[in-house]
Amino acid sequence: MINFKAAACEDKDFYLKFFKDPTERGCEYNFANLILWGQQNIAEAGDCLVRLSYYGGHISYAFPIGSKDKTQALEMIIKDAIARGIPCNFFGVYEEDKKLLETLYPQKFKFTAARDSYDYVYDINALAELSGRKLHAKRNHINRFKETHPDYTTEIITEENIHLVKELAENWYKEKLSVNPTADFDMEQIAIDRAIRNFRKLQMEGLLLRIGNEAVAFTMASPMSIEMWDVNFEKAKAGFESAYPVINNEFAKHLREKHPEVLYLDREEDMGIEGLRKAKESYRPHHLIEKYMAQPAEDCDENS
Repeated sequence: MINFKAAACEDKDFYLKFFKDPTERGCEYNFANLILWGQQNIAEAGDCLVRLSYYGGHISYAFPIGSKDKTQALEMIIKDAIARGIPCNFFGVYEEDKKLLETLYPQKFKFTAARDSYDYVYDINALAELSGRKLHAKRNHINRFKETHPDYTTEIITEENIHLVKELAENWYKEKLSVNPTADFDMEQIAIDRAIRNFRKLQMEGLLLRIGNEAVAFTMASPMSIEMWDVNFEKAKAGFESAYPVINNEFAKHLREKHPEVLYLDREEDMGIEGLRKAKESYRPHHLIEKYMAQPAEDCDENS
């Protein structure tokens, strides 16, 4: 079997050295998300970074990254799955990955477009400026917020004020659960808690939005590449929904000024939630990062 180890903050340099190919990878390959979500295990195999993920009650492998020739890594993963007695399911499969699996293992895998996991990628200038007729409604929301709350301020998240992020997040979940007690936020709550505890180690950055002395919204993000950052979390206090376009816009302006090399913001997936999909589409994404899930064809036949 592959000698996997649990991913830790200290593995960042090891992890990032495998990102050599030009393939645009989605948020599931972001290092911060590797640490924040579920139990992620990594190893080097066949000159590639391989990963075994325990997430949301599912066990699966990330498609290997690194070497141009992934044949050996894929063979090792297939043997590892057999040894563990688990299906050799892959997530984070992109079009070129799909073609490789079809070439190496014809008719051995079934591919399903993971539409709920497509990443929404935005031009940072578009989010910072909100120019044009199509984003007119966003400008109106922001202008109304500013008129209603002329004392609003933003501040960079630091170790001195990150406790306000924690309090805001905890209150957000309490409010949501009071309305819908059966809602499942366990994994997200764990992820935000990990982000707060490892904010500096993960090189995260973020903004806090205040009205007077009251914290009403925050955003937290981390680098994916030189040109792209991932917006990992964004929350606004109940009753201040108009704070979402404000913190979105303010963070895009802040990041553009601090990191002028950044061209895009990945605001992650919509998880198949209709309202969230509508909201993400309303910001007119530059493009979507499309992905597939792959699973052994024989397992598909058995379950069909």
